[in-house]
Amino acid sequence: MAVLGGVAAVVVGATGFGVYALVGGEEENSGDKGSVSAAADGKNSDEVETGPPSAEEVKEASKSFLEAWSSGDARKAAAVTDDKSAALKALTALRKDAKVSKVAVTPGTPRTPAATKADKTDKTAKSDKGDTEAEATASEVPFKVTAQLAYGERRDAWSYDSALQVVRDKKTGDAVVGWEPSVLHPKLEDGQTVKTGEAGTPPIKAVDQNGTELSKSDHPSLSGILDDLRKRYGAKTDGTPGIETRIVDAKGKDTGTTLRTLTKGTPGTLKTTLDLDVQKAAEAAIADKPKASVVAVKPSTGEILAVANSPAKGFNTALQGSYAPGSTMKVITGAMLLDKGLAAPGKAHPCPKYFEYGGWKFQNDDKFDIKGGTFAQSFARSCNTAFISQAPELDDDSLTKEARDVFGIGLNWQVGTSTFDGQVPVQSDAQMAASLIGQGSVRMNPLTMASVSATVRSGEFKQPYIVSPSLDDRTLAKAPRSMKPQVVSDLRALMKTTATGGTAAKPMAGLSGDFGAKTGSAEVGGQKKPNAWFTAYRDDIAVSAVVPASGHGGDYAGPVVRKVLDVG
Repeated sequence: MAVLGGVAAVVVGATGFGVYALVGGEEENSGDKGSVSAAADGKNSDEVETGPPSAEEVKEASKSFLEAWSSGDARKAAAVTDDKSAALKALTALRKDAKVSKVAVTPGTPRTPAATKADKTDKTAKSDKGDTEAEATASEVPFKVTAQLAYGERRDAWSYDSALQVVRDKKTGDAVVGWEPSVLHPKLEDGQTVKTGEAGTPPIKAVDQNGTELSKSDHPSLSGILDDLRKRYGAKTDGTPGIETRIVDAKGKDTGTTLRTLTKGTPGTLKTTLDLDVQKAAEAAIADKPKASVVAVKPSTGEILAVANSPAKGFNTALQGSYAPGSTMKVITGAMLLDKGLAAPGKAHPCPKYFEYGGWKFQNDDKFDIKGGTFAQSFARSCNTAFISQAPELDDDSLTKEARDVFGIGLNWQVGTSTFDGQVPVQSDAQMAASLIGQGSVRMNPLTMASVSATVRSGEFKQPYIVSPSLDDRTLAKAPRSMKPQVVSDLRALMKTTATGGTAAKPMAGLSGDFGAKTGSAEVGGQKKPNAWFTAYRDDIAVSAVVPASGHGGDYAGPVVRKVLDVG
């Protein structure tokens, strides 16, 4: 047993350094500021040592630092580093903000840093750091930290491994600890500190509309959404936050890295609009596809019933994707032509093999044409030229207005989680014509296209949402106008014809009730196969899916949608 600065220390020479298990705070050692003198070894003050530290210097410098840190003397520990100010600030914050009341340090055997360590912060960029040669040859000392966290009445042990490097101070020639935040904890980076306290918002227990829990383990497709819902609504539930030791940035914002959980929070129940049966059907429908997304919406209310993606833990394409929707866009274009009197289901409508507009020559799939056909036939067979041939009768912003003012596309949706709400920009010439068939700069995702079908089914746009707006008093987006009753009737008839005798007939075969559908196959530059799209409704459920780089919408996205419609 030895006494160092009035604080008891147990020294066990198992590793050549010993174990420093010291208790105390900085105030207990206020009389001993501690410093390292450049001339303490008796050398002439104008002689500056160069070259890598010796083994003895490595031992002494690391011992001095670890011993001072263990005793709680932050000032003395900082004095044995090459950045006293930064080290003092970090060591003080560890005790104050991380609530570290006691520290025991077990040093290991010094070793030469691996070459891979060279990618750490370049000390040559700092005026008070060691030179390049010293940094390259500095010795590394690993050590184990066992600390006690004191938060309120609670006491918790916290152990982890770290390491320090001993370098040659360029100004004084002394062997000192090369200061990096990672000395205190290996996960710390510049500008970050450790904090112990309430872990932000409480955890949530998300449930479907019937009260059944929706967990990330059971529904990995919902992982990102559930995390987002916790951030947005955790504080609005009856839950309580846990107590965690975590890393925060310079502004005190949580970085997402938790180092120690003292107490787990109590989850608050958050009711969503999801329907467990529909959610399971959506997940099963895309389980065998390497990449696919599907969304189900309730037309009468706008409630989101299901969201699924493959891969399950990848980007949330279902709600945030941005793809050209291909011919599923013809639902919106069709509504616009009907509204403007440029088309009617039973009236003759041109569907030539080709149509030129804006310097581009457009054609149909397999260059088919329909001689003497009606608009209903062109819609059911997804004739491109039937829509593009009306471009000369349209203004550049006609489609943009229809999409926004009737279908709510591009408005600021308040879904309750992060979404991309569609894009139909004003275009001219050939680009405007391409937009009419869902190509060019038009961008959608399964959420927006499910909403399009829901709008046709309900007769008016009802903004989709996943958490009731009554929880946070947010205002849902509203479309400036609704479709005329005749347009609604005609559009439903067109989608029903497509689902019974058109491109959507195969996946919709045998379905009962009030239903309609539209297929899409969006061409993508540099991609051999098109993105398959399908949007449909049946009674009070609307579903849309996209299967990228697969083929025709009816063959690949259609079966996905059908499986969900069957459950809904």
